[in-house]
Amino acid sequence: MSESIAAPVRQRLWEIDIVRILTFLCVIGVHTISHTAGASDLPLYLLLGLLHFTRDVFFALTAFVLVYTYFRRPVPMRTFWPRRFLLVGVPYVVWSSIYFFANLAHTGTTSSPWVVAGDFLLDLATGKAWYHLYFLLVTMQVYLLLPVIVWLVRKTRGHHTLVVAVSGALELIIVTCYFYFPATVSGLLAYKDEYFFSYIFFIVAGAIAADHLVVLFGWVRAHRPAIAVATGITGVLTIGVFLLSIAGGRSYASAVTPLQPIIMVWAAVVCFAFLAIGTVWADRRKTDGIGTRFVNVASDRSFGIFLSHPLFIWLLLWVGNDWFEKNVPSPWLTLVIYVLVVAGAIILTEIARRTPLSLPLTGRRFGGRWFRTTPRQAPRASRLDRSSSAA
Repeated sequence: MSESIAAPVRQRLWEIDIVRILTFLCVIGVHTISHTAGASDLPLYLLLGLLHFTRDVFFALTAFVLVYTYFRRPVPMRTFWPRRFLLVGVPYVVWSSIYFFANLAHTGTTSSPWVVAGDFLLDLATGKAWYHLYFLLVTMQVYLLLPVIVWLVRKTRGHHTLVVAVSGALELIIVTCYFYFPATVSGLLAYKDEYFFSYIFFIVAGAIAADHLVVLFGWVRAHRPAIAVATGITGVLTIGVFLLSIAGGRSYASAVTPLQPIIMVWAAVVCFAFLAIGTVWADRRKTDGIGTRFVNVASDRSFGIFLSHPLFIWLLLWVGNDWFEKNVPSPWLTLVIYVLVVAGAIILTEIARRTPLSLPLTGRRFGGRWFRTTPRQAPRASRLDRSSSAA
């Protein structure tokens, strides 16, 4: 690829909106299945494994949007960092507090206030307050690294294929050690999900992809049938690796864990598959159609829904005294909980967006031109810039 982002392109990337929405829907699927799959539900565990591409696609999307936005409208880091850490850091602290203290109340701990405070600060520093918050912690690491990422993209133009290959080899070595040779990286395992370098290939590839947006989107449009075939073949191969791992003695949960080589390969293919779906949507959408308005609003709300959805899983399954598990058989339990969780997160996000709690609960400021919901109400560049906080 030789054509850079400097080539004229549409300001609003509807293709990326579709990638974002699909990724967040699959994230909710991951967390729902994780809590509803029974010990012997092999099909659900296989589906869970296939959905574990989400973190890789998420970080590729984050780097893509950040670099695209920065190259189109460069801003000093003294301006960029405060704005980004406001939109992500504040929700991170608030939701860490909500999940930590809600769980504390539910379990009825008898620890001293000093111990509780220490545990909370440790969870806050490590992204452990709840199982999805490491996403935000790694995102903030990417924000800090943006000057390095931009420098790398610029300085290696003409050699981007090599850079992507090297970063891919590096991540492949890392996840191979995590999965097959954990003793070699025992000091990293406790927080492997929270280190940016566990996703270095997808961060670098997403950033470089943004620098070749025109060529990339054109290539995807020209090869959509081939991408569909590759996705099917890779999906079957991924399931085969899961089954071999299970046959080799791994538990279902261990066999489908996300940080392993086959997931890395699968996630790379899914990136292209989701982008291909996005190009189909972008090519066929009607400017003032209901579908366009829906995608616009869904993309805008996705970050808030992501932040709150585990709260509804917790309320439905744990606080509800296992009512759903006792009365809804598998696999319908997963589907029912998924629908209720999505509905609950949407309602909470919509309510929060209309109050001064919008920023801490959804990552969006209350009022102001950046945070209205229709394309005509805000400049396109501002809309794209704001959406990267939800990537």
